[in-house]
Amino acid sequence: MSKIEWEVVIGLEIHAQLATKTKIFSAAATEFGAAANTQACAIDLGMPGVLPVLNKEVVEMAIKFGLGANADITRRSVFARKNYFYPDLPKGYQISQYELPVVGKGYVDIQLDDGSIKRIAITRAHLEEDAGKSLHEDFHGLTGVDLNRAGTPLLEIVSEPDMRSAKEAVAYLKTIHSLVRYLDICDGNMQEGSFRCDANVSVRPKGESKFGTRTELKNINSFRFVERAINYEVERQINVIESGGKIAQETRLYDPNKNETRSMRSKEEANDYRYFPDPDLLPLIITDACIEKVRISLPELPQQKRQRFIDQYGLSAYDAGILVSSKDMAAYYEDVVKESGNQPKLAANWIISELLGALNKAGLDINESPISSLQLGKLIMRIADDTISGKIAKTIFEALWNQEGDVDDIIEKRGLKQVSDSGAIEKLIDEIITANPEQVADYRGGKEKLFGFFVGQTMKASGGKLNPGQLNEMLKKKLQG
Repeated sequence: MSKIEWEVVIGLEIHAQLATKTKIFSAAATEFGAAANTQACAIDLGMPGVLPVLNKEVVEMAIKFGLGANADITRRSVFARKNYFYPDLPKGYQISQYELPVVGKGYVDIQLDDGSIKRIAITRAHLEEDAGKSLHEDFHGLTGVDLNRAGTPLLEIVSEPDMRSAKEAVAYLKTIHSLVRYLDICDGNMQEGSFRCDANVSVRPKGESKFGTRTELKNINSFRFVERAINYEVERQINVIESGGKIAQETRLYDPNKNETRSMRSKEEANDYRYFPDPDLLPLIITDACIEKVRISLPELPQQKRQRFIDQYGLSAYDAGILVSSKDMAAYYEDVVKESGNQPKLAANWIISELLGALNKAGLDINESPISSLQLGKLIMRIADDTISGKIAKTIFEALWNQEGDVDDIIEKRGLKQVSDSGAIEKLIDEIITANPEQVADYRGGKEKLFGFFVGQTMKASGGKLNPGQLNEMLKKKLQG
């Protein structure tokens, strides 16, 4: 019997904390890191007799997302009560949206590793309040409850199950992460929990149209862990089915230390939550005028910026995709182009190959780069104006990374200026030709591959300082005799 080929089916639910100063239904602050229970007011604590008041800015941010994700904006949406009992939910229900979310069907395009584009459909994005947080450390067998997060505004973005690998899921997650940061509606800080995701994962035999039983992986807070958690879960599900078992529909937790998922509870259905419209909140009516006001305020979005980089700077779609993946990276790139005296392709190559490689190795973000856009731009300008060669530039890049000063100072101090004096170059070429008569004879006898040998020897003799273009041209003439 042939081994079954499995297809992976993934959908993501992303929780983006909206970047408001106050909560969704109260005036309590949302600042991260405050002492426990110092940012929860009577409304967040679920005290009797208090009424929620909707934060207008939250609605505008949700509309912004809808417009950025090519989605329908629901003109009349309704807040519902999602009922469940947990220590960090003092009201006994969470205010969310169920049948009528503020953002309807939409889509985003993701760029895959091979540069191809895939469209991922968005089912909905709804507003809701966050719950508090149960704390299990420091209480010796007891659980502490911190209600600072209770009432923090969230936009839950639900995708269709359109992803077919963990890599696609990460590409989609990064696309949404980039979009909410471009729109300035979420800081995207995964460590602080302001951008997190649940992954719904199932497998089915290739060619099958019916979905398999799915499990939900909860609250994963890094791109790397999302990929690892999904890959582990896929392997686990395939092993269970191939061993004759059945997949239970359940919620599972991912443990990054053990790189495994483990069962948390059976998966609830919508009817378990007994949703009903919140009697304390009127339906949310969004007018065309309100949508237009938000539309006018939209910044240049990643897709538009990507196209502009292709058109304006002559970049490949792949390079443009990398450079616009974050708002800060795109701004850094444009600064480098300006400082380099307009060298867009050279700037893209240096950022993608050298700078991003060094940042990834050091675990740093573009905002933490030890090399400023001004200095990298200057370095590229010195390559373009033939002051230094591309090879020497790598030495200077290293010195800039180690904070050794300004580009021109490093060139001066280390005597790295490129030799473009044809008399000096000719003298070196003559010395190398005189010292290697056999190789000269072989080259002239048809062994043209030896040209590289002569280039290498001459460069070595000059300490790598010769202008490569000039050297090649002069060397060719001399060797042709």
